[in-house]
Amino acid sequence: MNNRYDFVYLFDVIDGNPNGDPDAGNLPRLDPETGQGLVTDVCIKRKIRNYIGLTQEEQPPFEIYIKDKAVLNQQHERAYHALNIDPKAKEDWNEGDNATRITQWMCQNFFDIRAFGAVMTTGVNAGQVRGPVQFTFGRSIDPIISAEHSITRCAVTTEKEAKKQEGGNRTMGRKFTIPYALYRMHGFINANLASQTGFDTNGEDLDLLWSSLANMFDHDRAAARGQMSPQELIVFQHKSPLGNAPAHKLFSRVKIKRFESTVESGPPRSFSDYKVTVDDDGLPQGITVERKI
Repeated sequence: MNNRYDFVYLFDVIDGNPNGDPDAGNLPRLDPETGQGLVTDVCIKRKIRNYIGLTQEEQPPFEIYIKDKAVLNQQHERAYHALNIDPKAKEDWNEGDNATRITQWMCQNFFDIRAFGAVMTTGVNAGQVRGPVQFTFGRSIDPIISAEHSITRCAVTTEKEAKKQEGGNRTMGRKFTIPYALYRMHGFINANLASQTGFDTNGEDLDLLWSSLANMFDHDRAAARGQMSPQELIVFQHKSPLGNAPAHKLFSRVKIKRFESTVESGPPRSFSDYKVTVDDDGLPQGITVERKI
């Protein structure tokens, strides 16, 4: 990869919970000082992994390393066996360039390792990789208010519960939703780290990443995420691997503001309440910008 990339990703949610906090009863994550909603980078990476695994059918070089019920040491052993190295012999790991070969094999076969990196020193050592693709937390443009809803379940799990329900009792529960929120997240692709992990060596990884950000929510529907949608993907491409301008100065060119007419009518309830502008006048030399969504 010969180009550095910095990008702004906008997505929204309607009547849903984009990223529940398990330490707070699954309430939507928020910044307690500003009231703005938060979505973790891990949440978005999970959706990308799921999309890549689905569309590429878990076939090399697009297998997914971090996935449900994966046994990581077994994945490491595959690298040893493929390279005819004994996973139980520590001296084999340190002999010659075996350590590099094992780590490279993992990068070559697993999309998320060469994109996001991984610590693969769990028992069966496969090294550590620092990934070229990174995300910040997503932060809502406006403060959010979480709505709490009581829900009931008429089915029971035991005969004892069934007897209680003869009198009309029901199992009660809670769920939380945000009426509407637009989130802004920043992303970075480091060309130098990409050359180390092999990201986009095949010429497909980058296109798959953009495709994931554009389509992953369509394959991640749930009761709490029925209406999550990508709205903008604004990509700044640098001519050189080291970059031609600081990322924060490029991000400052992307402005998101409420239309004045909608401010008077109350809190935002759709993406059409906002105006997104990209200042592409006088871009630093070597920088191009593209709106991919």
